[in-house]
Amino acid sequence: MKRQLPPCPGGVYWEVAYGDTLYEIARATNVPLKVLIAANPNVNPQNLQVGQQICIPDCPSGVFWEVAPGDTLYKISQATKKPLDRILAANPGIEPENLQVGQFICIPE
Repeated sequence: MKRQLPPCPGGVYWEVAYGDTLYEIARATNVPLKVLIAANPNVNPQNLQVGQQICIPDCPSGVFWEVAPGDTLYKISQATKKPLDRILAANPGIEPENLQVGQFICIPE
């Protein structure tokens, strides 16, 4: 019987090995710990299981922007000097008119 993997749109899976922690996985994959936790809402960070599949969100540049109060995609585009269409392409599924404070957005290369 196949185990159902959690959704991981645009990302890859990491299989937990003995001794892994989310902090170490975040460092190894260059993904902020907050992003890793947000991508795995059903994972108990204090009780990882060997063989468990963790979603590693894909952000080829490895650069994330944490949405602050008042941020819009246009403001983020201006601040990072990245075209708005490239930011949107790097973040499929993002709701441009409904950014949430604390949300992480991948900034393209």
